[in-house]
Amino acid sequence: MHRATLEISTPGRGFTEITGQVDEIVSRAGVRDGLCNVFILHTSASLVITENADPDVLADLETVIAGLAPDGDPRYTHTAEGPDDMSAHIRSILTRTDITIPIEAGALRLGTWQGLYLWEHRSRPHARKIVVSVLPG
Repeated sequence: MHRATLEISTPGRGFTEITGQVDEIVSRAGVRDGLCNVFILHTSASLVITENADPDVLADLETVIAGLAPDGDPRYTHTAEGPDDMSAHIRSILTRTDITIPIEAGALRLGTWQGLYLWEHRSRPHARKIVVSVLPG
């Protein structure tokens, strides 16, 4: 098994594509066929695989999740870090903190329009750590 940690700086709420960085780790690991597990070490950001061709998809995802977990909802009691604190935690449990992707011929086996994204749920910039584990098949 090969393991590496990515450190990603986010500009605040939104998507940062990390497909290329994860694929580089897979390539360096030298595994031809196997699995790649990607895990984010945070509770207010998540990982998603979604379309990487049309940026409207990302905007629409943000719009929908904002309706499901709005900032500053008066029902929240956990507000220690501001109005986006609890909504960020809700957003991360509605999405994923880990993703496993097949490795085929030494690369991530994603579909034509699929990309792997870190989805930052907090309004301000953050430094996020992501653990990438590459397992031979």
